[in-house]
Amino acid sequence: MRGIYSNKTKIRHMVFTEVARMAFEGGDFTRIDNLPYKIVPGETGKYYDNIFLERAIVGERLRATIGLPIRTMEEHALLSDGIDASAIAEKYYDPPLINIIKFACHKCPENRVFISDACQGCLEHPCIEVCPKNAIKMENGRSVIDEEKCIKCGLCLNACPYSAIVRQQRPCATACGMNAIKSDEYGRAEIDYDLCVSCGMCLVSCPFSAIVDKSQIFQTVLALKEDTPVYAAVAPSFIKQFGDNVTPEKFRAALKDIGFEDMVEVAIGADLCAIQEAEDFIENVPKNQPWMGTSCCPAWASMAKRTLPNYKEYISMSLTPMVLTARFIKKQHPDSRVVFIGPCAAKKLEASRRTVRSMVDFVLTFEELNGIFSAKGVDFESLDVEPIQDVSSALGKGFATSGGVANAVIEVLKEMKPEMDIKVTKAEGLDECKKMLLLAQAGKYDGYLLEGMACPGGCVGGAGVLCDSRKASAQLKMDMNNSSFTSPSDTEFSEYLSLITKED
Repeated sequence: MRGIYSNKTKIRHMVFTEVARMAFEGGDFTRIDNLPYKIVPGETGKYYDNIFLERAIVGERLRATIGLPIRTMEEHALLSDGIDASAIAEKYYDPPLINIIKFACHKCPENRVFISDACQGCLEHPCIEVCPKNAIKMENGRSVIDEEKCIKCGLCLNACPYSAIVRQQRPCATACGMNAIKSDEYGRAEIDYDLCVSCGMCLVSCPFSAIVDKSQIFQTVLALKEDTPVYAAVAPSFIKQFGDNVTPEKFRAALKDIGFEDMVEVAIGADLCAIQEAEDFIENVPKNQPWMGTSCCPAWASMAKRTLPNYKEYISMSLTPMVLTARFIKKQHPDSRVVFIGPCAAKKLEASRRTVRSMVDFVLTFEELNGIFSAKGVDFESLDVEPIQDVSSALGKGFATSGGVANAVIEVLKEMKPEMDIKVTKAEGLDECKKMLLLAQAGKYDGYLLEGMACPGGCVGGAGVLCDSRKASAQLKMDMNNSSFTSPSDTEFSEYLSLITKED
């Protein structure tokens, strides 16, 4: 779970750190073959009671972090197989982005209803009375479910006064708003990539850490060691991710310490995105389409286009804050590289698109960046800091939370068209987003702006965060209140929108 430091979090951090350290040190990268023994030392298992299995799982996590494909149990090769092809600063993701390490999967039940030891064998036995299939009977003074008859309707769960009946579902499948998690012939989780939008919710929900996403940690560090300047485009949700005492000034100093030229707030791009989406809304609703969806969350946008392909033009064509910020950086520094740093797994997929590759060179999550900080031995308290100029609006920073995109667009719309009756609705989590879309299709949201966020709570609840989303949201609101600018159109960058969006 996000915001909780667990064995799963620990192993992921160690893998990220060791891959980053290997890239910083350079030399013969085939030494990755020895890293499972460093990460899982000793002769007895600690997590699975099988040290060979633990090292094998860590090995596949290392390969994914390098950007290499996950292997099956029947493949025999060194971990380092193919590493030379990934040891370049121009490496993009090889699909798929989200992967399942099959031999780490626990084969969790897809949907099981059973009666626990809390059953009191009561006289009333309402579970038996409400079951439509007569699947429950009393044995030895307790209720028992015949799983062959059970249809998993849940009536017995609601009827039991002792909460003794339990529904057990596969965590990754429950978290997937696209129903993209299936089962293979052995009962292990399997991803339907025709449905998957790479939101990463399955990744953070798997208690066995069997699901991994590919990373560009290795390639980013190699780029930082080269002469070409590398700029960090940092999402506004970075607040609180690296500790309560890590201020934006300290965070910027830490980025410079590991080799970045400078840090640029993606909230700048959020301000520009709000202006673009407001212009799109005025131009298209209701003249060309009955409603418009926001564009900044790539997982939501992909889901919307797959769920309602006939309505895909209804999702704003505005560039996302990540892309707008990257374009801004490359207009100022044409010979630089840009690393987007944020909470989102789906941004990795967005950056791999042909139209985005020239702007965004690498994508890191906060969790992955933390591994780089550890590999470099960054001490936040000892860093020399410089003041940071406030250049983005409060509403631009607010893009990181659910409702924030809509709030910013509405404010700009009010400034552009004070007489306009602006209606808005929002949803967070792909299940809720899908419901919102179907209502829009049915005509319930004509004239509306629809904001969709794939992650609960918005970007602060993304797959790559380190901090609890509620804590991060609270701090972000404080920072928004202290911002020098309220509206996106108040900032100095708003007048440069046409320059940034213009194709070269």
